[in-house]
Amino acid sequence: MANRMILNQTSYFGRGAIAHIIDEVKARGYRKALVVTDKDLIRFEVATKVTDLLRQAGLDFTLFDQVVPNPTISVVKAGVEACKASAADYLIAIGGGSPQDTSKAIGIISSNPEYADVRSLEGIAPTRNPCLPILAIPTTAGTAAEVTINYVITDEEHRRKFVCVDPHDIPLVAIIDPDMMSSMPSSLKAATGIDALTHAIEGYTTRAAWELTDMFHLKAIEIISRSLRASVNGDPQGVEDMALGQYIAGMGFSNVGLGLVHGMAHPLGAFYDTPHGVANAVLLPLIMAFNASCTGEKFRDIALAMGVKDAHAMELNEARQAAIDAVKLLCREVGIPATLHQIGVKEQDIPALAEAAFADVCTGGNPRQASVKDIEALYSAIF
Repeated sequence: MANRMILNQTSYFGRGAIAHIIDEVKARGYRKALVVTDKDLIRFEVATKVTDLLRQAGLDFTLFDQVVPNPTISVVKAGVEACKASAADYLIAIGGGSPQDTSKAIGIISSNPEYADVRSLEGIAPTRNPCLPILAIPTTAGTAAEVTINYVITDEEHRRKFVCVDPHDIPLVAIIDPDMMSSMPSSLKAATGIDALTHAIEGYTTRAAWELTDMFHLKAIEIISRSLRASVNGDPQGVEDMALGQYIAGMGFSNVGLGLVHGMAHPLGAFYDTPHGVANAVLLPLIMAFNASCTGEKFRDIALAMGVKDAHAMELNEARQAAIDAVKLLCREVGIPATLHQIGVKEQDIPALAEAAFADVCTGGNPRQASVKDIEALYSAIF
């Protein structure tokens, strides 16, 4: 079997990297951008760091700031109409996973109008044309949406999230500038940071993992586990390291998929609008314990990457537990809630949540098969 790798055409890293957006736009001959972001990033003058550069360079753009957390079908459709009305020939995505995912859907539909209903993009859609070019600028260190071929949209009418996987949607240019992440509140740094750790751990243990992606995931686990506490506490180097670590995780999991943590997290976002990073963070230690027996030596590798002393000399079950405990400790120290009840989940919804999680595209990549009853029991165990 052949393994495929898809990455950005160009990426920039480091403080001040956003200045390169001007060079990229001019070199590529783009005429007008649709800048996709949210109102908070405008209000707190984060997105304006980019739009000010565009204005100073005399580059034309239209602003679309209607993105919401857990972006919806209606928001995507509004974005497609805004793109059409503006006659934009490229997109600039500024924000966390929500603006990035919204941009991907807008870009894909703008180039493939036969998918205008949005729902038909679920799964692996056979789109024919690359999306409008996207220049992606993340403002959170977690989702890695700027380097993935995946995006997630919420179907409000049916209270469900669906994952879209499409090589045509990857941003051409990613600009990972820690200065764009400096205004994140500590709680958001914690949630998105554990989201990134989830990407790395699930990517490392998913059924499709292989040597090249293993390299990315283990390095990401190492960087994230040593840097997240410092980032949450406001240390600039911690923020910069997290920006890199989450991107490296994205390089891996985009190409091999995820697992049951994401499968179970997506329904929480659809039912309760739970922030995706928080949902993943609450679930991660539980699902690690569920998967441990099906992961060979990989949990030992995770423990070592997280700095667990003497993990190399432990019995296998002890090493597996050490990896789980290291994740639990990190979650606790950065303030992640311990139960679903704390984040607003209703016990009577667990059967419906389990059905949705079982059907989620990410669940199929989990190293241990899980039935609907298994998933119900997992939700209940951490309620």
